[in-house]
Amino acid sequence: MRAYRVSVNLKLGLIVFAVLIAVASLVYTNRLVKRLGEREQSIMQLWGKAYEQLSKAAQPQALNPYLPELRELDQLLREWEEGAGARALPPERLEAYRKALLWAQGMPEASELSFITDAILVPNTFDIPAIVVDADTKRVVNWRNIDGVPDAFAGLSPEDSLRVVETLERRLKDMAKAFDPIPIEIDYGDQQLNQLLYFDESNLVKQLRIFPYVQLIFVGLFILVGYLGFSYVRRNEQSSLWAGMAKEAAHQLGTPISSLMGWLEVLRIPDLPPGQAEAALNEIEHDIDRLHRVANRFSDIGSLPKLEPMSPAVVIARTADYIRRRMPQKGVTLEVEAPPELRSPLNAELFEWVIENLLKNALDAIETEEGRIEVKAWGEHGKVVIEVKDTGKGIDRRNWKNVFRPGYSTKRRGWGLGLSLAKRIVEDYHGGTLTLAQSRPGQGSTFRIELPSA
Repeated sequence: MRAYRVSVNLKLGLIVFAVLIAVASLVYTNRLVKRLGEREQSIMQLWGKAYEQLSKAAQPQALNPYLPELRELDQLLREWEEGAGARALPPERLEAYRKALLWAQGMPEASELSFITDAILVPNTFDIPAIVVDADTKRVVNWRNIDGVPDAFAGLSPEDSLRVVETLERRLKDMAKAFDPIPIEIDYGDQQLNQLLYFDESNLVKQLRIFPYVQLIFVGLFILVGYLGFSYVRRNEQSSLWAGMAKEAAHQLGTPISSLMGWLEVLRIPDLPPGQAEAALNEIEHDIDRLHRVANRFSDIGSLPKLEPMSPAVVIARTADYIRRRMPQKGVTLEVEAPPELRSPLNAELFEWVIENLLKNALDAIETEEGRIEVKAWGEHGKVVIEVKDTGKGIDRRNWKNVFRPGYSTKRRGWGLGLSLAKRIVEDYHGGTLTLAQSRPGQGSTFRIELPSA
């Protein structure tokens, strides 16, 4: 059935959509992680060069290139203090020169060092873990951003220092597997110090790597919840449908059976006139024919029915005559306008059921003593269009979406199957559509059927 195919397609579409989202997220995140990883490697290379330059700058000659000249000035001040040239300079000036010399001796050329320290080494923007080791002895020289490890050994007990060393060695093995170390060469004149900078991915990159899988889990949970919810709604709909079908079968069979029982009582009347007996037999024949059609309906709806090109006007007229004989309101009129030349592939038994349900629904909607039901049919763009219009109580706009749902009914004793069954017969078996074209409270409703033209 079409409804089953639609439900399967919805489930497959939901799964495919969720998988596509997860795959797209995984691809995008992998690209982002790759770019961030390349950027972090560049940062660590820059950090290594900055560390190398800072270590070189820590040499006394590099800190202050004018140390020889400052030493000569220091010697000159000492001579002045001992007497040579002391008459030319007062004591307070000598003291000022001494302070200036001491300040100059400790003052490095700080412009480059400040840039390296403030712009590269200190910010630590990306929180990248790193360990610097001596290339020859493999001894840890420096480290940064190692979880659970303080910045220095100062203030640690021997036991804590040992645990720090073990943690650093363990992290060093992981870093060696992750990336190749960056060499650092520091030249101390006649000596050269070689070090290696090991590093690993930042916490941000590691979290981004697992993010697609976390998202995939949530997408899977979404699919599971959606599938369970959809299945629950479908099971409830099927339960309502089966219960309604049972009630509909009882209703469809109950009317002709009750009629047959009444005519049998009439036939048992002694000395019944031949004319009345003949009329009773004709009605019995009609009721038996009715039972036969009801049996055919339930047989056809449980299998794939055979469609034959025929005029919908014949089925509409026969069903309208059946409804007219059972109208409780004397002031309600039923008019049919259906050209006999219209033809469409139909199953007469099932399509008669559709028209009967629509007419019964229209009849029940008329709550006044007078009313009007119109059935019109015409051809339009290769289709046969049938409209059933009534002057009943109408349906509020917010309830339009519920009128074809199994179990929904505005009648106190209704079971909400007629319109749902009619829609299934039209769409699943006849390849057409059944819609609520127009309805307003107090102004009636119009149901529209569109069928393929033969």
